[in-house]
Amino acid sequence: MNFPWIVPAAVARTLIGDGALVLDGRKDELRQRQPLPGAVPLAWHRLTHAELPDKGRLLDDDRRLGEILGAIGVRDDVAVVVVGDALDGGGEDGRLVWALRSLGHGRVAFVDGGIRALLTEGPLSIPPQARPGAFQVARTDRWEAGRDQLRAAIGTATIILDTREEREYRGATPYGETRGGHVPGARHLWYRDLLDAEGKVLAGQSLADRLAGLGIAAGSEIIAYCTGGVRAGFVTAVLTQAGYRARNYAGSMWHWAAGDAQSFPLG
Repeated sequence: MNFPWIVPAAVARTLIGDGALVLDGRKDELRQRQPLPGAVPLAWHRLTHAELPDKGRLLDDDRRLGEILGAIGVRDDVAVVVVGDALDGGGEDGRLVWALRSLGHGRVAFVDGGIRALLTEGPLSIPPQARPGAFQVARTDRWEAGRDQLRAAIGTATIILDTREEREYRGATPYGETRGGHVPGARHLWYRDLLDAEGKVLAGQSLADRLAGLGIAAGSEIIAYCTGGVRAGFVTAVLTQAGYRARNYAGSMWHWAAGDAQSFPLG
């Protein structure tokens, strides 16, 4: 049986009790507000280029990525549970799951509902985390799209999803994008529209109905983007879990908008 990308809190607690590595993908202020003792902090951007316009893109150096992940206990033979904040976060847990999957780890999932759901049943005792070691990166592009692939998808049957806020879709640039707007033909789906009021991921018919409203059917090819591939990574994780064929353009608007307007247009 394939390891899921998203697990309910009860399943996450079982995995943790069995020795899974717990990665806390929340921002510093959220970790300080509600600590999770024993979890290993990992900011999504530790695995990416440091400077714009490439900040959303995963590092090209597989050896360096392996060193970073191995140093915090990520190993091929240890499951990984990623914890985020479904209501106050920005989809960082889904981005980390997407990144680790894309780097070849096959047993990593995030907690549905995030930190609140995980702690609903009471305090959680996290066993000593996996010892540091070597993680062998085995990169796959199965869930990743590059800038040229996105450009080639414009005007085709591939569905392009803009997962940002509506103000960003309409041209606002709150995060330092070079230009504002959206990729021509992109359909707007704010990543939070895939969550219920408690921060749980929509599933089954609820998810299918939400996507059908955008013309997305089970067999659709999908490329998602946002600003730096975080919200789009979350959406890619949700859609992949549900059986859709989705890819994340990790460079997203930071990368796209830095290109010349003729080759990389915005609507």
